[in-house]
Amino acid sequence: MISIRDVAKLAGVSPATVSRVMNDTANVNEEKKQRVLQVIEETGFKPNEAARSLYKKSARIISLIVPNIDNPFFNEMVKAIEDEVYKHDYRLTLCNSNNDIEKELHNIELLTRMNADGIILLTSREELVQKIDKFNLPVVMLDRELSSIPDVTCIESDHFEGGRLSMEHLLACGCKSIVNMRGPQKLSSGRKRFEGYLSVCQKHQIVPQFIDCKYHYEDGLKQAETLLQKYPDVDGIIAANDMVALSVYKVLTKHGKKVPEDVQLIGFDNIRFSSIMTPALTTIEQPIKEIGRQAVLSIIDCIENRPTKQHYTFDVKLISRQTTQLL
Repeated sequence: MISIRDVAKLAGVSPATVSRVMNDTANVNEEKKQRVLQVIEETGFKPNEAARSLYKKSARIISLIVPNIDNPFFNEMVKAIEDEVYKHDYRLTLCNSNNDIEKELHNIELLTRMNADGIILLTSREELVQKIDKFNLPVVMLDRELSSIPDVTCIESDHFEGGRLSMEHLLACGCKSIVNMRGPQKLSSGRKRFEGYLSVCQKHQIVPQFIDCKYHYEDGLKQAETLLQKYPDVDGIIAANDMVALSVYKVLTKHGKKVPEDVQLIGFDNIRFSSIMTPALTTIEQPIKEIGRQAVLSIIDCIENRPTKQHYTFDVKLISRQTTQLL
C-alpha cells in the first residue's frame, strides 16, 4: 500500500506538504499542489482515516443513541437520519441503549475516544445530558424535550396536537366511552399527548378514562387486558403508539370484539406496519423523514459552530383508515 511518504517522494515535496494539500490546512504553492494531486490521482492514494481523525480531532462521525431498536419507529428514524448524514459526508454510528444509563455513558465515552463529532440523542434522562457536558460533544435531542436544560436543541412533533386530534376523531366517529392508553408520563411525548386528550375532555365535559402503558408491544398486550377489565363498555381506544395499537387489536380479537364495529382504535406514529395490517390502522402521522433531516442539519450546525434554533416542532396529521369509522 502506498503511504503519504511515497506520495511526497513521487511529487518531490515533503510529507507535511502532502498533508496540507489533502486537509486544506494551509496555502501551498499552486505548482506543488498540482503535482501532489496528480500523484494522488495516479496512485489512488487513500489517507489513513484513523491517523487523519487523530490529527484533525474529527472522525466525521455522528452518533445516534436510541432507547430500543425493537420499535419500528426508531428503525424508520434511523434510516431517515442515515440518509441525510450520508449526503453531508459524515458517517453514522448507532447505539442501542436499552434505557440503561450506564450503557449510554459507556457509549458516549467510547465515541469521544473515536473523535466522534456529535450525538443525536433519544433519552428521558436529564442527568445523562448534564453529564455529556464534560465530554464537550455537541448534542441534539430528538422526540424528547428536557425542560431543565433549555440550551440543548430539541426536535419533536406536536404531540399535544396529536393527542387532541385522536380524541376529536373518535368523538366524530360516535364513540361514547373512550379510553386513553397514555404513554410514559416521564417522557415529554407521553405527557403532551395526554394533555391534548385532556383538553378535548374539558371542552366536551367528558370524564377522562385512561390507563398507563409503555411504548412497546408486550406492555400493550398486558395493559389491553387491564383496560377491558376496568372499562368493559369501552368503544374507543387511543393507543400509546402504533405498536401498542397492534397489541390492542390482538387482545380485542381474542375477546371476540370486532374493530371498528365494536371498538374503534387509533394509534400514533404511522409506522409502515400501520398501513399493511388488516384492518389498516387509523393513526397520527409523525413526519419521520423531516424530523430526521432536521436533526442532522442541527447537529452539523452545532459541530461547525453555526447558530441553530433551540426548538423545532413539526406538524402531525390524522391518517384515517379502517380501524375507525366516521358517522
